[in-house]
Amino acid sequence: MPALHTLLDFQFEPGGPKNPLSDQAVYRDLCTLVSGLVQSGGAAPLSSVSLGDSGSLDVFTAENGSHATLRVYPQGLLTVDAEMWVAEGEQPSITAEHVASTQQKINELLGCKKSKRFPFIKRGARVDPYVPTADNKLIEYDFDEVVYEADSPYQNIKIMHSPQFGNMLLLDNDPNLAESDIAYTRAILGNGREDFSGKTVLILGGGDGGILHELRQVSPKWVTMLEIDQLVINAAIKHLRGICHDSMDQLKGHNYEVLVEDCIPILEKYVREGTMFDYVINDLTAIPISTQPVGDSWDFLRKILDFSMQVLKPTGRYYTQGNGANMVDALQMYEGQLEKLSCKVDFSKETVCVPSYHELWVFYRIWKVEAAKDMQATNGSS
Repeated sequence: MPALHTLLDFQFEPGGPKNPLSDQAVYRDLCTLVSGLVQSGGAAPLSSVSLGDSGSLDVFTAENGSHATLRVYPQGLLTVDAEMWVAEGEQPSITAEHVASTQQKINELLGCKKSKRFPFIKRGARVDPYVPTADNKLIEYDFDEVVYEADSPYQNIKIMHSPQFGNMLLLDNDPNLAESDIAYTRAILGNGREDFSGKTVLILGGGDGGILHELRQVSPKWVTMLEIDQLVINAAIKHLRGICHDSMDQLKGHNYEVLVEDCIPILEKYVREGTMFDYVINDLTAIPISTQPVGDSWDFLRKILDFSMQVLKPTGRYYTQGNGANMVDALQMYEGQLEKLSCKVDFSKETVCVPSYHELWVFYRIWKVEAAKDMQATNGSS
């Protein structure tokens, strides 16, 4: 079990009659309530500090090692934090009911118009439930098991089980795909806008196997998948059956092949040989988050874009994920990079709700403009 941390916020009237900074009786009663959070009958005050014009700070410790802090700000904000260690098989000494009761009593004592009680934060848990979103908001998942974890030469690979989303793949603690997330796979394949039958498709990344599985249902002529990390493939085959099904049980079939290779040398080889595809599906990584489009991540993104356009047929389509819909600056920087490609392109984008992401996600569809016009002109004059 982890250390459990609970937080309470209270807003009081700084000029009112129950300001704990100006009424010592109210302050004493407040300290009694807060210390009672961590020990029945009250915990010993470890320290009490007057911060002058910045308010006050009190720390209380209990015999079992729990502690609580009381911070009063002169602007009318009071915060209470309490933390305890919960050993395996034991019940927490601070319960949700106890916290709720303390919140109500402090509300009544101070005449608060607003207060907030946060759910327990679990720190140091065996199964870490916290994953940030792209825009750095903290999400607490309902993970109940670490299904798989390993470090490959390229990244940390983790598969967590969620009763709500099924097994979920995280790479370097970044959510990639859960078994609930068919919306992601369909979006990066055009959400039904494309006819892949009889077409050649290049998948960059996609080690969870979801894109390959969906494509195999629509009779493409040939699919080549380039995934650098064998451990991701192995983990998906065993633990992400709801995503890849049986599509990677064999890495080569009658109309597909999975190459466990770095995609850059293979793309360079395709460019030299003149190999081209009807579709390129880039599932390597999301658009980088930065203040400027510079650095290794952006250099890699530009290299992939450049090579992909070179191996994309004139009438072909390039699909890729973008990033969270709130990452407006990053998306705009990416669109700026599209204007700098060696060939002129146009694009459309679609925003999709991916269940396990807890945020809207943007996908791009990109095509060559002049090449498509030339093809249409040629076809029209023949």
